[in-house]
Amino acid sequence: MASYPMIGGIDLAGSVEASDSLNFKPGDKVLVNGYGLSQTHNGGYAEKARVPADWVIPIPETFSTRDAMAIGTAGYTAMLCVLALEHGGLVPEKGDVLVTGANGGVGSISVAILSGLGYTVLASTGRASEAAYLKSLGATDIVDRETLSEPGRPIGSEKWAGAVDSVGSHTLANVLAQTKYEGVVAACGLAQGLDLPGSVAPFILSNVTLAGIDSVNAGREKRLMAWKRLATDLDPGKLESTINEITLGEVPDLANAILEGKVRGRTVVNVQA
Repeated sequence: MASYPMIGGIDLAGSVEASDSLNFKPGDKVLVNGYGLSQTHNGGYAEKARVPADWVIPIPETFSTRDAMAIGTAGYTAMLCVLALEHGGLVPEKGDVLVTGANGGVGSISVAILSGLGYTVLASTGRASEAAYLKSLGATDIVDRETLSEPGRPIGSEKWAGAVDSVGSHTLANVLAQTKYEGVVAACGLAQGLDLPGSVAPFILSNVTLAGIDSVNAGREKRLMAWKRLATDLDPGKLESTINEITLGEVPDLANAILEGKVRGRTVVNVQA
């Protein structure tokens, strides 16, 4: 953090009260993701916020402010991953897509989006008890994360045409090693670690593409495209099934539950409750 104390919350959504920008007027439904919220700028756990107009994104008409925060940075990141897979030439006909960390926010929304687009989705999780939840979002099969989290071979048998990885470290290395020829992997997280203890073999022998995803500093046009696609490609019913809504006072308990790996899907913090 640049300073302390600072209001937390990496997302916010609400209605414009006043703006010096010609792009917004009072009453407009808007959101902000990233840009250092809660790190270098006060975040979303407040009833009011003042931010640069360039940070602000109009909420698509199909979404409420609650929907926008149910999607949040995690869902927006998931959409950036899907866009990267498509940019790399991935289509459903090329084969299965693996989603690691599937119970989390990025993972849950990725499963929902990809299955809705016609992909056969494999969901990797360490919690077998969540299989029904992941299959309700559209996963076809469940992959035990233990099969990916330990050191593996530089290159292995081909199992999936693409992947969304929010885990990093050995998991990402193994995902790459088992990706099909000309497959695409979007990497957006580091839950297991910052390291990538792998090999160049998947890149030079299998022509695999590794696309890095940065949601914090992504350009405005990319953000607008991601939210436009979320409005058309994310099933509202599946989104609703991922949501847990809490009050601001419950945030500390939620933080502990996240650290203990006991949270799934998306949590909306209602700061006015």
